Amino acid sequence: MALRAKKTQPGKVEAIEAVGAKIASATDFIFTDYRGLTVEQITALRGQLRAKNAEYHIVKNNFARIAFEQKQFPDVSGLLVGPTAVAFTKADSNEVAKIILDFGKETSVKLKGGLVDKAFYDKVQMEAFSRLPGKSQLLSMLMSAMNAPMQNLVYALNGIPTKLVRTLQAVADQKGSQGSAE
Repeated sequence: MALRAKKTQPGKVEAIEAVGAKIASATDFIFTDYRGLTVEQITALRGQLRAKNAEYHIVKNNFARIAFEQKQFPDVSGLLVGPTAVAFTKADSNEVAKIILDFGKETSVKLKGGLVDKAFYDKVQMEAFSRLPGKSQLLSMLMSAMNAPMQNLVYALNGIPTKLVRTLQAVADQKGSQGSAE
């Protein structure tokens, strides 16, 4: 167990405030172990996460712990062990977790856990969370489900006049063929 100082040095206060600012600007947080990644790999991962409106930063464990405590989040000290990087997400955190898990298949990055809507998720829960459809996918599924009955109604309503026109045309053709036969 680490000793906690009563008073924080001014240089460290600025670093804690910087982490606190990142926490304040994000809604969800995904904690990873980045040990073994090269600079190029971290840069590639950051690029993929930036596309999902997320930031990936290496943090000092003690500074992050203090910043999360100050923002009154659940205790994350269990995740802040060893080399730690945090993905700060503003939306679609399950898609960010999926990117990290997929990236971890090719590299040595490991998912530790996360905070989603101020709820603590361990590694297994985060893996399950990453398999859920994203917000955009859920909206498209909802819209297609809502659109299907209307589309069927349009086809049914369109079918009545079409059938009537075909019937009338068949009757006209039949009378035309009877009239020419006489």
